[in-house]
Amino acid sequence: MSHADLPGGELVVQGLRDLAQGAETEDALLVSIASPRLQALGLRVPRPFPDAEMRLYQLLAMRHGSAAHSRYNALIRRVVSFQRALACAS
Repeated sequence: MSHADLPGGELVVQGLRDLAQGAETEDALLVSIASPRLQALGLRVPRPFPDAEMRLYQLLAMRHGSAAHSRYNALIRRVVSFQRALACAS
């Protein structure tokens, strides 16, 4: 099973790619937030962005306006689902 097959895996896989390229995207910022746990689970996270929580929220606010808070929470829930699934698969 690949990481992309796990719940939220498409976000993490894309976020890792974006981080490797230095691109500040929603996915890259999300992976940056989750990087300590992802690294503890054995994933290599290249150059996480500092202050990723605030940067992600600001990016979401620009794109989604008043829906930024719910979008942020949904993204966090998805990466937590990925982390839990990866922990069970290991």
